[in-house]
Amino acid sequence: MTTFREAGGRSGYPSPMATQRSRPTPPTGDLDATEMVAWGGLLRTHAALVRALDDEMQAAHGISLTQYEVLLLLSRSEDGALRMNELADGALLSLSGLSRLVDRLVTLGLVERAQCPTDRRGAFAVITPTGRDRFAAARPVHLDAVRRQFIDRLSPDAVSALAAAWTTLGASGGGECEPEGD
Repeated sequence: MTTFREAGGRSGYPSPMATQRSRPTPPTGDLDATEMVAWGGLLRTHAALVRALDDEMQAAHGISLTQYEVLLLLSRSEDGALRMNELADGALLSLSGLSRLVDRLVTLGLVERAQCPTDRRGAFAVITPTGRDRFAAARPVHLDAVRRQFIDRLSPDAVSALAAAWTTLGASGGGECEPEGD
């Protein structure tokens, strides 16, 4: 009979729910050491990279990394405009968080708000010529920082493995945007 511990529990007593299986049951409970390093490393690396890239963008161009990402999304959209809900989804922000961010970009003269001509409730964010210029100036700084802080620190095989992992997890962006290359 399978014990509670063998079924993922903490004691050695038989589990009333345990059954014999031909393959191991999926792990439950605590992460093992390797899993913890993988998960914790992802979280710490993401936080450190975002902080470093944000600091560089602020210092060089007076905009945050998230503001840069919104300008990137708008610059790649048809006519430089996106509905606010589409922009929020693309930037991984709540609609209210995006609205506050767009307000700051409007104040900086980088984005304008426009009403949807076919839906009174719909609103667009539209990149301005000044926003396009700021994005174009910030882009090389961003790409250089991504290379220095992330890409160049990994082997080409490690970059490929990460790309495959993000695709497997569905976090690659689904190929909706072309790569932001040089």
